[in-house]
Amino acid sequence: MERTRRSLLFSFAEKYTALLLATAGSMLIARVLTPAEIGIYAIGAVLAGLAQVLRDFGVGQYLVAARELTREQLRAALAVSLTAGWSLALLVAAASSPLAAFYGQPRLHQVLLLLSLNFLMVPISSMTLAWLRRHMQWRAVYCINSSHALTQFGLSVGLSLLGYGCVGLALATVGAGVAGLLVSLLFRPAELPWLPRWRGAGAVLQFGAYAAGGNIIDEAGMAAPDLIVGKLLGSAEVAIFGKAQSLLNLFAYGISSAVSPVLLPLFAAQAREGSDLRASYLTTVSCITALSWPFFSLLAILALPVIRLLYGAQWDGAAPLVRIMCCSAAVFSMFNMARYLFVATGHVREQARLDAWSVALRIGALLPAALAGLEWVAVAVAFGAVGRSWLTWRCLQHLAGLQARAMGAAVWRSAVLAGACALPALAALMLVPGGAAQLLAGGGGAALAWLAGILLLRHPLAKELPRLSLRRPVRGIAE
Repeated sequence: MERTRRSLLFSFAEKYTALLLATAGSMLIARVLTPAEIGIYAIGAVLAGLAQVLRDFGVGQYLVAARELTREQLRAALAVSLTAGWSLALLVAAASSPLAAFYGQPRLHQVLLLLSLNFLMVPISSMTLAWLRRHMQWRAVYCINSSHALTQFGLSVGLSLLGYGCVGLALATVGAGVAGLLVSLLFRPAELPWLPRWRGAGAVLQFGAYAAGGNIIDEAGMAAPDLIVGKLLGSAEVAIFGKAQSLLNLFAYGISSAVSPVLLPLFAAQAREGSDLRASYLTTVSCITALSWPFFSLLAILALPVIRLLYGAQWDGAAPLVRIMCCSAAVFSMFNMARYLFVATGHVREQARLDAWSVALRIGALLPAALAGLEWVAVAVAFGAVGRSWLTWRCLQHLAGLQARAMGAAVWRSAVLAGACALPALAALMLVPGGAAQLLAGGGGAALAWLAGILLLRHPLAKELPRLSLRRPVRGIAE
């Protein structure tokens, strides 16, 4: 569909704008602030992020996935979102002092107080963004989120250079929230009400209880390494582990986070029409793994030169952590889009149960691993990702009727691509001196191998490359 392709184009543009700004900001800040300073903000951001998942109590997903939306439902959704967001603002502010004492970091108190202000603004902008995503108005979404990213980049770099440290990073986050809110008001549709009302909130709360519950459990699993490492090993170790995670997350920021906002409304629309979503999901997996598997193979091989180029030699300790976690991240890339399939088809309760088991597995592995050091923490994270992949696959078999043969047919070309891209990277690492030269030779050779591979293997992505430039409607990832 041409409309879906345009949606993906704007979604990728939004995510790559944010990714470039975040990467540039991270590179600059890593050379200005110490690991301990960055680690304090990271702990605060993770703690606030746990509450952030509950900020609209699943209202955003409800607005996208609901079959019909009346004005009464919209007012009820606004009531739930405002109540959740403002209550969390008070909760984070009240917990800021005890949490700072628990981690032994006095400045964490200021960081959390500042981050709590965002919860006052998010309910208004999140309603607008959910409505725009439901109707696939990605140009407006791009403007809102890009203004947020640009403001955060400018303020975080500027305040870091002025010596504000971790508090400056928190101030930048608040300033970005204000910018996003102001721009969202320009695109707020007339259909969205300004006055909340609790009548009809039962349906929103029922959906939100499972959606938000699953989200908070999932976020707890993602946050667990930072929180456990911060308590048992220290803030500097949190920052080093965070740099490793940030490199792994480059794929999530650059690809997955651009595709996922389109997938949920797309799957929801197909579910409302009674379409079979298995073919759409398998095509999505095929295209995602054709990008993720070569990416993670390259990152595992060239981890050290990448880290030195982006952050400097003081962060070399992150390289072995990256190598350990790359393989499991590649495995999970086959399943990280399943959440949107389950939500779109009404299996919110099953998704919440899957999140609970996955997080229990991850935390159970992390607690003893943190006592042994950062590398064992990375092993525990990898173990948790593989375990979650297996649990998700079981759900896909049960809920969507997917078969192993169909999944294998969707990803075998991606495995060949990953192997082809790894060869130039290995050759560059062994034969080319110097980090930047290794990246140029290895990355350039891998790019050529990838392009030749998708053409020779007749990968689904090969159909998109020439047709995207001609702007003709073709079948692709969204069909």
